[in-house]
Amino acid sequence: MKKSGYILSLALAFALGIAFSKALPALRPAPVKKKATGIGGIFFKCKDPKKMREWYAKNLGLQTNQYGTSFEWYQGADSTKKGFTQWAPFKETTKYFEPGKADYMINYRVEHLVELVRQLKLDGVVVTDSVETVNYGKFVHILDAENNKVELWEPIDSEYGKFPGGKTK
Repeated sequence: MKKSGYILSLALAFALGIAFSKALPALRPAPVKKKATGIGGIFFKCKDPKKMREWYAKNLGLQTNQYGTSFEWYQGADSTKKGFTQWAPFKETTKYFEPGKADYMINYRVEHLVELVRQLKLDGVVVTDSVETVNYGKFVHILDAENNKVELWEPIDSEYGKFPGGKTK
């Protein structure tokens, strides 16, 4: 009897081990795929943003407003789904790029920003602020390997497209 009880206990422990090993992955959140889906904007410092916007309007035909301009394009094979990339000159004294020291900042379009931020923090990436939600998407800022400030944007293109010429924050 003792031998059969031991074998039964061993079999039960083995079966429970298999059951738990199958159930545990379902309890863990799926890892976030770290993927920028495109460039959401190019921002740079200059002495006179107004003059810079005027120069680009005159010489390259950009239709600028107080924020810069926005390039409209279509996403991949879906010719009905618009996307936007913002171009924006900032006053050279702006604090918006801090704590980065570069005279430019790139904005990357991303998916699932909140989950991505959680994973970036786990990976030791410096997140400089909290996720900000506005009507045209979510934003957050991180520092890259050389402490350049990078803006991440989970866009809502249908809302962003309502702005004349787009809009930066």
